[in-house]
Amino acid sequence: MEIKDSVVFITGANRGLGATFARLALARGARKVYAAARDPQSVRVEGVVPVRLDVTDPAQVAAAAALASDVTLVINNAAISLPGGIATAANTPILKQQFDTNVFGMLAVAQAFAPVLKHNGGGALLNMLSALSWMNAPALSAYCVAKAAAWGVTNALRSELHGQGTLVIGLHAGFIDTDMAKGFGGPKVTPDEVVGQGFDAVEAGQEEVLADEPARQVKAGLSSGVYLRAAALGV
Repeated sequence: MEIKDSVVFITGANRGLGATFARLALARGARKVYAAARDPQSVRVEGVVPVRLDVTDPAQVAAAAALASDVTLVINNAAISLPGGIATAANTPILKQQFDTNVFGMLAVAQAFAPVLKHNGGGALLNMLSALSWMNAPALSAYCVAKAAAWGVTNALRSELHGQGTLVIGLHAGFIDTDMAKGFGGPKVTPDEVVGQGFDAVEAGQEEVLADEPARQVKAGLSSGVYLRAAALGV
């Protein structure tokens, strides 16, 4: 499908990567862009339709899907990243909080919009994932586990929605130069690069995107057991 003349719905669209998705969707000629955020007044991209959406609130998810019934491309971008491991029970709430947003929130949006996409010809669903879907960084273990689950959800959705003609894309990257990765050192890919590759994948019918060298290296190393070693993060 083409981004030009599409109708795009983006979660977490008030800043960082989400705002970049919104801006570049318009730049590529999208007919309408719904920019969803917990506080719609925090959406600053001109030309979009702000939508109130907390992906962990089932009523808000249902209302968003009812409002945006003309959508042909859904971008699951909303996510949180909290430091902490999982080896102690004291950190279990951190894991649950990230699952609520990064896994169950992403899934709730996909479930709500799947019938919308089917009605509008199939369209596409793009889930923002991570190179850390495939290995663990001890300082971010809970986040890594949630992103691993999100990858599994993405694969399941791809299989289940294939029959209705919906393209499901998993977009993986290492650290992106946004507020979420502000505390970490090392090279970072720009939001424009990541979003550009994501939109290219939508138009090419590509199901998986490895947006930077860390993502490509980690994915290539799965067969040699790269996930057996902890990832070193510059903090």
